[in-house]
Amino acid sequence: MNKPLITQRIKQKAFDLGFSFVGVSRAEFLENEARDLEKWLSENRHGKMSYMENYFDKRTDPSLLVDNAKSVITVLQNYYSTSKQQDKNAPKISMYALGKDYHFVIRDKLNRLHGFIKDEIGDVNARGFVDSAPVMDKVWAKKSGLGWIGKHTNLINKQQGSYFFIGELIVDLELDYDGPIKDFCGTCTKCIDACPTNAIIQPYKLDASKCISYLTIELKDELFPKEFKGKMENWMFGCDICQEVCPWNKFSLQHKEPQFNPNLKLLQINKKQWDELSKETFNELFKKSAIKRTKFEGLKRNIKFLKNN
Repeated sequence: MNKPLITQRIKQKAFDLGFSFVGVSRAEFLENEARDLEKWLSENRHGKMSYMENYFDKRTDPSLLVDNAKSVITVLQNYYSTSKQQDKNAPKISMYALGKDYHFVIRDKLNRLHGFIKDEIGDVNARGFVDSAPVMDKVWAKKSGLGWIGKHTNLINKQQGSYFFIGELIVDLELDYDGPIKDFCGTCTKCIDACPTNAIIQPYKLDASKCISYLTIELKDELFPKEFKGKMENWMFGCDICQEVCPWNKFSLQHKEPQFNPNLKLLQINKKQWDELSKETFNELFKKSAIKRTKFEGLKRNIKFLKNN
């Protein structure tokens, strides 16, 4: 098999499927990252996301996810949109959740990419991952040269910033490997300075338990933590602040994936309508949306907290 040729064909197919960037890295044990993750967990920076403690070995060793894993093909899917919610006083939704749930979109594309590889080569064992399994997405993206992990702990791509979903296809196929690029954050601290809850406790280290995205999505407590009163900046689902202030996002481009186009009804809902949101409207609006993750009760909890504070 001609490794450079098949690697190039795989990359071209990924682009044909609509992925924005694609890179390949060797599937190997993540020794440094395992040590860092263990320390982060021991400091309880993951809050109540107990699932982060599960399958530690699989998070750091791709061969435990795919037998005889040789390569990790990492893809980036741009989701940046110039569309905005029309009522500036309405509770805010993170940009990534304005369209169809990315899990469905990217998983389908990864399955098609796997199908292409099997058609080209034969019986190649592979598994696709989209933020729904014990895989360190940003680490693999960094190792394959798709960007660097910024001080806010998000992946930053030098060409188009950080508004990307990340997916992987781990395969038992040896390919040509890309190498990492340098960190271009420099002395900038805009993301750290802008975070209203001080979740970025030091450059490159996030206390997820203080992050607005964690608080509005992952935290399932019935009552919202009172210590964040007046600090939420009107976010009811997710948060984009650290990305909005990042200088590298001046290079962001409008995405070209129709499935990520915002639900127009969603953009038109005003503050009063959000305050009065019914379960029926929630189910109608978010049938195929990532916002379902909060469930109706969780979103209502967030809206109520914003209204009262």
